[in-house]
Amino acid sequence: MNIKIGLNYIYSIVLLLLLAGCSGQNDKTMEQEKYQLIVLAPGHFHAALVQKTMNDEIDSTVKVYAPEGEEVEAYLKLIHQYNTRPDNPTAWKEEVYTGSDYFEKMLQNEKGNKRAIVVLAGNNKKKTSYIKRSVESGLNVFSDKPMVINPKEFDQLKEAFKIAKKNKVLLYDIMTERYVITNILQKAFSEISGIFGQLQKGTVDSPAVVFEGTHHFYKEVSGQPLIRPDWYFDVKQQGEGIVDVTTHYIDLIQWECFPKTVFDYKRDMEMLSASHWPTTLTPTQFQQVTGEDHYPEFLKPYLKDSLLKVYANGEMNYTLKGIHVRVKALWKYEAPEGGGDTFQSMLRGTKASIVIKQGKEQNFVPTLYIIPNNKDNKEWEAALKDGLKKIQKQYPNISLEKTGNGRIVIIPQKYKTGHEQHFALVLKKYLQYLQDGKMPKWEKSFMLTKYYTTMEALEKEKNK
Repeated sequence: MNIKIGLNYIYSIVLLLLLAGCSGQNDKTMEQEKYQLIVLAPGHFHAALVQKTMNDEIDSTVKVYAPEGEEVEAYLKLIHQYNTRPDNPTAWKEEVYTGSDYFEKMLQNEKGNKRAIVVLAGNNKKKTSYIKRSVESGLNVFSDKPMVINPKEFDQLKEAFKIAKKNKVLLYDIMTERYVITNILQKAFSEISGIFGQLQKGTVDSPAVVFEGTHHFYKEVSGQPLIRPDWYFDVKQQGEGIVDVTTHYIDLIQWECFPKTVFDYKRDMEMLSASHWPTTLTPTQFQQVTGEDHYPEFLKPYLKDSLLKVYANGEMNYTLKGIHVRVKALWKYEAPEGGGDTFQSMLRGTKASIVIKQGKEQNFVPTLYIIPNNKDNKEWEAALKDGLKKIQKQYPNISLEKTGNGRIVIIPQKYKTGHEQHFALVLKKYLQYLQDGKMPKWEKSFMLTKYYTTMEALEKEKNK
């Protein structure tokens, strides 16, 4: 009897050891299955914002390949700030290579690593080339906008998508604005026909869709004044405003008005007009935002009487599937007191317009309005109540309040996430596509249509 108990005890110990060994193997396998961020030439603060929040599916070790200098140091400083913050600190371990052959070294070291994600957020001059060569090397790419800043590169981007498909990797750009609650609700209310009706076609003078935004060169990021690199003010390296932040607005228009549509962009989009104009910076303003006490040689063509002319502003008018659209991007030096970057948009329906405003009247907070075409329509009032109930099933405690000729949508604070938080949400979506091994056809279509649109606007302006 004692012998039997002894044998059972030994068998139990052996079994536990075997299970522990298997568990260790599983843990190791799970660790190996994590994705790894490969940060390439991080010259824009968005590269760091991708890492502001940890993700269980991302390895804590991040590889960085970059030219030596202030840009990579600024990126590492932000990562250190996230790692040492008192509340919910991150735990990134940065492995940094700063040789002059940083890009070739990345391709050599990481080639074929299907778990690698190349993060691109920096100087846009080489970005399209970086994208194409990365997917050629079998690497996934998670790119900040814009992926293209001149028309010659658009064909390169198209080719990159074909290569990515062949090599079974995913190319995706970081469209954070889909995760702003006012944009989400603008889309949701517009999809309720009893409230919105159908999207009007509009005209050139009175478009059915208008999206506009104002950004500022001098601002704070993660609580610190943002220092921008001097090349940021060179349109040959950063791109004009008409091809930069407009990508967000064009993406939102496609996402809200034509959800999950696979476009034939050459047939579905027609550019009608486009224009651009500069924002003027003084030497003092340039020094404040860059830390540089003189203009570099490449900015000399944009100088007039020591004032820097930056072609950061642009407007385009086009049709998408016959709907008239206007998109405008504005850049100023600094926001008014109490303000920041602002955004406003309008969708004009046959029953109501759904509008986002973010001006002084709204305390510079994005605010959503529903404005009926006929304020005395009792059927519309009933449809609004029913529609609100549908919205509340997904977003409890959303409510409406009468204001002027329409309604203001009252949004609880818990739904109001900030720009810096949205990067984690875009990354989460991208990781879902990576796990699926593919992304929806409409996502690729949205990207190609978006960059075709910006390139057509640039061409239209240049060929006036």
